[in-house]
Amino acid sequence: MTDPYQKSMMENLYWWGIPTMFRTPHEGPEGQDIALVGVPHSTGNGTTERDQHLGPRALRHVSAVQRRAHMDFQIDPWNSAKIADVGDVPFPRANDNEDCIERITEFYKDIDAAGARPVSIGGDHSITGGIVQALGCGKLAQNQPVSFLHLDAHTDVFTKVDHFLGAKKSAAHWGAYLADQGKVDPSRSMQIGLRGHPRSLDWLQPSYDYGYNVVTMKEFRKRGLEEVVAQTKEVLGDRPVYITFDLDCLDPTVAPAVSNLEPGEKGFDIDEAVGIIRAARGLNIIGGDVVCMMPTKDSPNNITALTAAAVMFEMISMIAENTVAQNSLSS
Repeated sequence: MTDPYQKSMMENLYWWGIPTMFRTPHEGPEGQDIALVGVPHSTGNGTTERDQHLGPRALRHVSAVQRRAHMDFQIDPWNSAKIADVGDVPFPRANDNEDCIERITEFYKDIDAAGARPVSIGGDHSITGGIVQALGCGKLAQNQPVSFLHLDAHTDVFTKVDHFLGAKKSAAHWGAYLADQGKVDPSRSMQIGLRGHPRSLDWLQPSYDYGYNVVTMKEFRKRGLEEVVAQTKEVLGDRPVYITFDLDCLDPTVAPAVSNLEPGEKGFDIDEAVGIIRAARGLNIIGGDVVCMMPTKDSPNNITALTAAAVMFEMISMIAENTVAQNSLSS
């Protein structure tokens, strides 16, 4: 197909063609600015909510319709940076969470060595532990621990439980063990939107003990977006930033197909969530992920998958914008 307009129209038809993420080429991470990765892993959530491993396939299915220029940033990321879909992390022992986490780490070590900044779709939230075991203190982070911009309904710093239904490095534990490993600096990290169903009155205490900067959903509603964004920029500063976005931070009316739904208190609407993500704009973003989508619970119009793709697009665009700026400085 040689006509550029017809080609553009066909590429926007998400049901047509090879479903790579955002119609990017399927290539390795070498020579790429951004590596798009699928992490089809569910066993970090124990035996519950296990259809999260279907998330990468669902996002690939609809992501072509998200392929567009970023009007607010005035950038076309696909033509401003080298971006490829590097495929999925392989899990030959998919029901063994601890094996899967180490395979994630090995996969991302190769991406880090190639100098490509990964933007990933999960999978349950345990994948962040595997990813940051590779990126923390790595090449992209220039041997420094990373700073999290963490949007979530839950802390995932549950130190009082040593495993979740057999999963040690589970979706509930990575915020703690990465800090113990020195891969993340909690004092320069933000946890925003927490509103989970607490089993005890001190459910936030482990995050405070580790030194995370916590903004609960109630605090966010009192303080407002502008103030929280200002705090986020100050805390993250010049550190290597990793964005991890749990779709359950969104209100269930916005993203119904997620694990561990929290319907008892209003979550973020999409504009609020995007506003918080953009607090990292211009900062040293070394990667990001979107997690906890359950496509088998999505509405017929795939709204949760589309929303996940939109969040990924924001991360991709901010990294692409940084790539353009870096290229301008070096030329």
